[in-house]
Amino acid sequence: MKRLIKVSMIALAASLVIGCATNSDIENLQTQIDGLKTSVAQASSDAASAQAAAADAKASSDRAAQYAQDTNSKLDSMFKKSMMK
Repeated sequence: MKRLIKVSMIALAASLVIGCATNSDIENLQTQIDGLKTSVAQASSDAASAQAAAADAKASSDRAAQYAQDTNSKLDSMFKKSMMK
């Protein structure tokens, strides 16, 4: 019985300590949450921009590689023609 009373008192004390959040504490937490939401939205936007830039860079790289390959083929053809003469 004493043990039950001790456990009950500890639980009551813990609930009083935990349950004593004031309105200003809740408002402060809400302000922090709103700030974090803004930060997450900005980070998501930045990530989308980075992905778009990476896609553009890859497309440019692919075009440059194709141009280099075309030029190499033309030079090989010219070299072969000059060797035939």
